[in-house]
Amino acid sequence: MVRPRVVTCNMVSVDGRLTIAPGVQLLFGDDRWSAIAGDSDPYRWVREVHDPDVLLEGSNSFVGADDDPITAPEPGAGRSPPPERHLPAATVEVPGRRWFTVVDGRGRVRLQFSEYPDPAWSGWHALVLTSRAAPGEHLDWLRGAGIPYLVVGATRVDLGSALGLLGTELGVRTVVCTGGGQLGGALLRQGLVDEIDIEVLPAAIGGRGTPALFDADPLDSSELPARLRLLASDRTDDDHLRLRYAVIT
Repeated sequence: MVRPRVVTCNMVSVDGRLTIAPGVQLLFGDDRWSAIAGDSDPYRWVREVHDPDVLLEGSNSFVGADDDPITAPEPGAGRSPPPERHLPAATVEVPGRRWFTVVDGRGRVRLQFSEYPDPAWSGWHALVLTSRAAPGEHLDWLRGAGIPYLVVGATRVDLGSALGLLGTELGVRTVVCTGGGQLGGALLRQGLVDEIDIEVLPAAIGGRGTPALFDADPLDSSELPARLRLLASDRTDDDHLRLRYAVIT
């Protein structure tokens, strides 16, 4: 199974913060972040540079962190397990189809759209990567809402297998992860990242617990940091610095 190329792309402060403070979800806007980010549109940069088939987000971008234990639910009485793949041909086989994809292992996110409503994103459709920890009722809701999904993993999404399925089932060549530090950190720790792109904002945020780039478990004594090679750098007129790094394998 050949996985797609994976690029992480994030806008960060000079101290690597992905948002302004703990619990602040930028998907819903924040004036303080807007004041330092200005009019920069990271998605435009991503689309121009990488022409991705998939933009990948994590569930915490929508509903916030949840530290409750993860367990796979038992099927309800008299209920058969729901299908683990829902890829209707009428949606999947549209020429030029691209995917706004959410990693949502527990089935916590109820997206407000099936196909992205902005005309500039015509053809981008919602897709969910989930696990068997998601309630069957949530998978029922996804099917009813016209949102394709793949169940990959027992209690959390098996990212490596999920990426492989995106390649084999949907013909995906390039995935750009614009999600938060936990998702980016998981991809990095599992050796699934090929390139790291960051747009550095001219501001320092700080703050204990403020989400940071690659917010993964600490390295143990046998692990080495991911080594990088600079591919490109560009300073914008508003003092942003755009950096592209290849991950050295």
